[in-house]
Amino acid sequence: MADLEDLKTALLSDIAAAADESALEAVRVASLGKKGSISTLLSGLGKMSPDERKTEGAAINTLKEAVAAALSARRGVLKDAALEARLANETLDVTLPVRPHGAAAGRIHPISQVMDELAEIFADMGFSIAEGPDIETDDYNFTKLNFPPDHPARDMHDTFFFHPDKQGRRKVLRTHTSPVQVRTMLAQKPPIRVICPGRTYRCDSDQTHTPMFHQVEGLVIDRSSNLGHLKWILEEFLKAFFETPTVNLRFRPSYFPFTEPSMEVDVQCSRKDGEIRFGEGSDWLEILGCGMVHSNVLRNCGLDPEIYQGFAWGIGIDRLAMLKYGMPDLRAFFEADVRWLKHYGFRPLDFPSLASGLSP
Repeated sequence: MADLEDLKTALLSDIAAAADESALEAVRVASLGKKGSISTLLSGLGKMSPDERKTEGAAINTLKEAVAAALSARRGVLKDAALEARLANETLDVTLPVRPHGAAAGRIHPISQVMDELAEIFADMGFSIAEGPDIETDDYNFTKLNFPPDHPARDMHDTFFFHPDKQGRRKVLRTHTSPVQVRTMLAQKPPIRVICPGRTYRCDSDQTHTPMFHQVEGLVIDRSSNLGHLKWILEEFLKAFFETPTVNLRFRPSYFPFTEPSMEVDVQCSRKDGEIRFGEGSDWLEILGCGMVHSNVLRNCGLDPEIYQGFAWGIGIDRLAMLKYGMPDLRAFFEADVRWLKHYGFRPLDFPSLASGLSP
């Protein structure tokens, strides 16, 4: 019996010391296997007398049950430990921040934002939006706008021309959105009050020019439209867009084929530490071109200049964005760099509003 107690103590100690399933299986085979220590004891019962067999058999079976129970308990502990280790290695850390929804992570391009701001400002002044095709005829892009046949803009070094069609006519990528003004005057009778935003194309590329850029033009045609109305519209537009209470404008004589008289408009500003501020300072910055619609353009569009008159202006949308939001290089607008868009872009649900502020 003392030998059985010593064997029990040794086996239970080996079971408790088993570090994994394979070590525990080795203890099981050594004790309960066909040639194990307990199995050997059981096989020797046949050589004993009935009284010895009864006493020894009961003691050996008790040892067998204790070892089997210890093996089962240790196996459960090892399985739980293995599961914990696996969970620790494979589990997902649910404390990490939730990835933002696409609508929250996305950004509105500054050009789209500025177009929305322009639409908001001019809609408040009663303007509607007119659009036209990017591919235009020479007639709409040049002839009806009073460009002479030898004007430099008609040269292939300045304009993207398509190959001639079967009739020998060459279409162009529009060099300005003025053809939209022509289409508007041909399609509807005055009074007309529209803005024409869109893409335009010219053979030019540097830090402040790209082959494709964006422009917005405005057109007002009525019986009594005059330069006083134009000046007020431009002042109100620039005050709203740059979100400043006052702006001072300076009009300088210039030349455009489609307006007479024609003017360049400068806006008062300050330049300090590389930053431009409007409505203050002693510097001037050229901001746009404008003028009274040329009588030849009115005639070309079927309007009698003795009855109707109007004015128009044009400005680069990309340049407006650069001036307002401090972007130094126009080329970055079209490079599709997500890092740039994340820095300069706008949240999708921040709609421009004159009441709450155009820019977020």
